[in-house]
Formats: sequence, C-alpha cells, structure tokens
Amino acid sequence: MQDMMTTGTTEIDLPRGGDFASEIARLETQFDIIRYMRRITQIFGFKTFLICTIPAIDVERLSATTVISNMPAELLNKYDSLSMLRFSTGVRRLRETTTPFQITLEDWEKERGKPESAADYIAMLRDNGIFQANYFPVHDAEGGRGAVILMGPQAELPMTAAMELQMIAIHVYNRLAEIGSVWKSTNTVLSEREIQCLSWTAAGKTSAEIAGILGLSEHTVNHYLNHVTKKLDAVNRTQAVVKAMKRGYIT
Repeated sequence: MQDMMTTGTTEIDLPRGGDFASEIARLETQFDIIRYMRRITQIFGFKTFLICTIPAIDVERLSATTVISNMPAELLNKYDSLSMLRFSTGVRRLRETTTPFQITLEDWEKERGKPESAADYIAMLRDNGIFQANYFPVHDAEGGRGAVILMGPQAELPMTAAMELQMIAIHVYNRLAEIGSVWKSTNTVLSEREIQCLSWTAAGKTSAEIAGILGLSEHTVNHYLNHVTKKLDAVNRTQAVVKAMKRGYIT
C-alpha cells in the first residue's frame, strides 16, 4: 500500500524505498550520492536538497558547512551574502534536537528579529518554488552531527514517509563519511556541475564534447573546470582530476 503526500491540491504516490540501505552502500563517490539524493528528492515531491554539518555558533556562511547539495547557487550565495545563517530557525533547532522537523516559509516569515534584507531572500525562495524545508538530523560513526535538508512546496509528509527519509538520511550521511570524510579532510565544496565536468574530463572528453553532453557552452565548461582546478589547488585539469579521485568526488 502506497502512502499519499498532498502538495497543495495534488496527491503524489510515494513508492516505498525497498532495500535502500544496500543501494546506498554501493554508492562509490560524492557524485553518485548527489544523483541518488536528486532522485530521492524528486520521488518524495521536493525540489532540492542540502546536506551539511551543523554549523558552530561562530560560523557565518552556510556554504562553509555544506557537504553536498543541488540547491541553486544563486540561493546559497544570496543566503551567505545576507548572513542569514545567524537568523536561521532551522539551524537553531538542529543544535537543540535530534528529532526530524519541518519549517514552512510562512512560519519563518512571521518570526521577528530578521533583518529587512530577509525579504529579498524569502522572495527568491518563492521564485524557486521553495515554501517548506524538512530537516533530518543525523550523525556519523564518530559522533559528528549534521543534517539532511529537503526543500520544496508546502506539503503534508506522511509519518511512514518521514520515517523512511530519516533512515535514508542516516545511511547517506554515514556513506559520505565512509567515502572519505571529505568535510574533515578539506573545506573544499564542489558543485554538481563542477563534479560533472571533472567526471567527463576524467573520461577523456574535451571541453567541446562536455559542452555537448551537458547542454552548456564550451566557455561555461572551461569556466567550471578552471574554477574547480583552483578550488582543488591543482596546477592543471589533469592534477585536478587526480585530486578529485583521491578525495572521493569522482571515480
């Protein structure tokens, strides 16, 4: 029997996850996990996801604690430029609880104490179809705390679906730790596009070929590759690929 999730006036069938633990255990790179999480996000009716370690009190940028995400770059950049982390209800609750919870945009908008600039960010969330965030607190084998956050339209999440997502979140977070504890060994966070460009470079594709595969311009592909080369402190693309492999971003 499938659960139903109501999003506005639309009901979405939620297929049961089956043996997700063994599937997650077979994921070999961060890019594999990004693709897996993107699929889970779509199946459960959300639009985007973000996996992070729980920011310390003195951390000011969410991007500094992000492990992987397919959140639009402009949203994350705007969030950090407005220093919204210090006003985050979600992060504050993550520091206080290990129980899953959700926050709607409407509830957050009503809260006091936010700067006037928060209105700009809230407008961007609306434009991107994000009206609710579901938080799933997790921890790794060494006790490091983090969260898997799913964002999208305001929806009623059935209890069985919430329980399944919590288990998926736990397994995904621990698989990320097993793959290489990337957030412990480096502060480098690569975007999905940067990982895709590196993966195709590792497969021997030229910038022009990668552009055709990903539906981008050759100039944009070169921009991603040059940027990720600098991020990884590599002297060229070849060394960037090698470093990305060692850190578990790509195979």
